[in-house]
Amino acid sequence: MTGDGTRAVRAGLPAPEAYEPPLPGPVFAAHYHLPGEAAGPYTYGRDTNPTWTHLEAAIGELESPDEPAHTVAFASGMAAITAVLFSQLRTGDAVVLPADGYQLLPAVRARLESYGIEVRTAPTVGDAQLDALDGARLLWIESPSNPGLDVCDIRRLADAAHARGALVAVDNTLATPLGQRPLDLGADFSVASGTKALTGHGDVLLGYATTRDAAPADAVRLWRKTVGAIPGPMESWLAHRSLATLALRVRQQAAGALALATALTGRPEVTGLRHPGLPGDPAHALAARQMRPGRFGCVVSFVLPDRAHAERFLTALTLVDDATSFGGVRSTAERRARWGGDAVPEGFIRFSVGVEDPEDLVADVLRALDAAKE
Repeated sequence: MTGDGTRAVRAGLPAPEAYEPPLPGPVFAAHYHLPGEAAGPYTYGRDTNPTWTHLEAAIGELESPDEPAHTVAFASGMAAITAVLFSQLRTGDAVVLPADGYQLLPAVRARLESYGIEVRTAPTVGDAQLDALDGARLLWIESPSNPGLDVCDIRRLADAAHARGALVAVDNTLATPLGQRPLDLGADFSVASGTKALTGHGDVLLGYATTRDAAPADAVRLWRKTVGAIPGPMESWLAHRSLATLALRVRQQAAGALALATALTGRPEVTGLRHPGLPGDPAHALAARQMRPGRFGCVVSFVLPDRAHAERFLTALTLVDDATSFGGVRSTAERRARWGGDAVPEGFIRFSVGVEDPEDLVADVLRALDAAKE
């Protein structure tokens, strides 16, 4: 059994060939030479692409190293989310979505309901998701949740859902496959935005869905083909290239996030501090059971007294970009309420820790907090 770092470096790569690059360059062909009867793995660019094949194999190895898995790559995380939902649900079905999940899920809800699909919502913590399961076709889990960083018991929920005949999909974006393996915890799908920590450089839009069952994978793949939600070859190649450093980035970011969360503990102007790796966090005990040791993600969230205070803090930072998204090599932070759609206070900060030296980052944050009080 190889370690995660070794696996990430070599995942999805073809066998070495003399005088060829370790990672073949992106294939841009929209169509292929097809004399006679169309046969073989590649026929038309909207169906599949050799560059996707390598990337999908690599992600499958990371999400499910011990059992074969099927991965389907998409142009974005939202494309992956909607592909799973709309390929598995039919008119008259019911689905349970997180009430505190990604802010575009309400838009998905409106579309699902327009197709005659019942949408129930429940918060990540507690038993509300269990209570909503009866008669549902699919349970959608986001753990840790974005941006609140709540955690739910994936194994318990998956067992309960399967006992009721429901499928389970887990949004694994924040944890990454090196921090959490939903398929090992009983989920039917692990879905993520590759835009964030998976690729980690802020230069790619990407998404994927992984499952161990060929039939739902085929349905998701058909949805991708039908709506054309395909990733570009260059984006796929960049994503695969980035996987080699995933273990290094995840380890450094998690260490930095814990250092930051620890440093913020006890600051009088900071309330609502959350990070699953922090021993005092409400989700820590559960996160420690189902997430990988020391890999609790790169995001720290906290609340400053009001909007003006939060904006002064963001302006005073020198090592941190005021930007959205998370998981990049450069630390970012934002006042999340500026977008609307999330039930958070005006002073809520979502902070994504990059790969800077933790002591430098912590010093910058504490200095900015002091400046913001003036």
